[in-house]
Amino acid sequence: MNQEEVLNVALDEDSSNSNDDFNYSEYQPKNHPIKSHYDMDVENVHFLLEPTMSKKKCETEYLPGTTSFGMSVFNLSNAIVGSGILGLSYAMANTGIALFMILLVFVTIFSLYSIHLLLKTANEGGSLLYEQLGLKAFGIPGKLAASGSITLQNIGAMSSYLYIVKYELPLVIKELLGLTQGNGEWYLNGDYLVIMVSLFIIFPLSLLRNLGYLGYTSGFSLMCMVFFLIVVIYKKFEIPCPLEYEAMNMTLNATLDQLSSHNVTDDEMCKPKYFVFNSQTVYAVPILTFSFVCHPAVLPIYQELKGRSRKRMMNVSNVSFFAMFVMYLLAALFGYLTFYSNVESELLHTYSKVMGAGVIFVVVRFAVLMAVTLTVPIVIFPIRSSLNELFCSGKDFTWMRHILITVLILGLTNVLVIFVPTIRDIFGFIGASAASMLVFILPSAFYIRLVKKESMKSVQKIVVCISLRACRKFIITAGMDLLEALGCDLNITPAPPPKIAEIGCWVSSRLWALGDCLDSP
Repeated sequence: MNQEEVLNVALDEDSSNSNDDFNYSEYQPKNHPIKSHYDMDVENVHFLLEPTMSKKKCETEYLPGTTSFGMSVFNLSNAIVGSGILGLSYAMANTGIALFMILLVFVTIFSLYSIHLLLKTANEGGSLLYEQLGLKAFGIPGKLAASGSITLQNIGAMSSYLYIVKYELPLVIKELLGLTQGNGEWYLNGDYLVIMVSLFIIFPLSLLRNLGYLGYTSGFSLMCMVFFLIVVIYKKFEIPCPLEYEAMNMTLNATLDQLSSHNVTDDEMCKPKYFVFNSQTVYAVPILTFSFVCHPAVLPIYQELKGRSRKRMMNVSNVSFFAMFVMYLLAALFGYLTFYSNVESELLHTYSKVMGAGVIFVVVRFAVLMAVTLTVPIVIFPIRSSLNELFCSGKDFTWMRHILITVLILGLTNVLVIFVPTIRDIFGFIGASAASMLVFILPSAFYIRLVKKESMKSVQKIVVCISLRACRKFIITAGMDLLEALGCDLNITPAPPPKIAEIGCWVSSRLWALGDCLDSP
């Protein structure tokens, strides 16, 4: 069949042929963003492979996937759920039940819609690589923005997972050994344990080249999170409110002082609030955004999906997001209704301090540790792919480079875990910067630039433009409030800001720059 005959082949809208989803009219030079409209209807054209395309590029982007629907759901669900679930009760305590549910529904719907835009853009743009979409949309700056956001977001996610290992694994070991107090033993040092877990569990799993092999570990990880959710619901009906004085005196002195200064009664302490606005409310949106970020893993999972089509991948996304929405809502609600305003930014930490040691909590901690540990290898895949595309684009695969990049990623993450003081800083900063870019900004921006078949006057593009502008302003405003809470100097002179806030200021300025770029014709 010659090229002219290929161009006349009509395709079904959601053909399962893996090459049919990459419709492209004319090869564009890769070092320039696409400026012109397509010359023909891309929905009725086969994607033509480049005649000089390397074997590696062909194998990684265009060959049919082999991962089943169920395994893809497990992998995507595991990419969504993670340490973010531990911060949702804290977010609800600082927003109220009603406001939290409104924000949760908004973030869920918008995250799903951005995946729809991302998949459609990948089909129209002819690439399953996030960085290549950025390159075709905005040139080198777009590629750098995509790569930087993916790397920053996923390293932040890995840091939060290993942060849980650092603080929860010593408690599990101490309880298993029957120790009431540690004497400086190395096996009770969280820093050493994080390094050992990274070296002996995460590193071998991270060396796998195919995401499909991690479907079984993802399923087990999700079962651990379901067990955690069941315990959270059960403990709501077992832990009294108000808490016993000894437990509260040990863990929540600051909260008690604040409550006593305002003459808050026990009944008021145990009464749920539906709308709350305080200095910690600004953390709610970043925590929720962080909890739903799976976008860097969407294209790799789509690439390996058996019978690949946009409709099939959206079904995978719908099932995964619905399951995680229910899990998040129940975990946040029952965690909040257990401790109310006394809940801490890390829910397990609250249980540990209030309830102390016990067999059930040892099992819960171990289940959560297994869940977050087995999630890390999935998170490493997009970072490694991004770094390969950024620095080694077009080069054939080598095990040496594969191993070195993995070691670099894990090493950097371990350093962050050892030196970052609290998990809230990770949730807040990553959620306000990279997570917002990946969920709200980049998919919409790529869609506007690359999907030329729809005019800027079409209803869908008008909605995307309005949503993009509104989200940009909202995210920047919330981000500035968050950075001010962290101590960033925003026309005030507080104590010297931590470095994480200084970086956040720079990221916020980059978000404004991207918005200005989108405003230009």
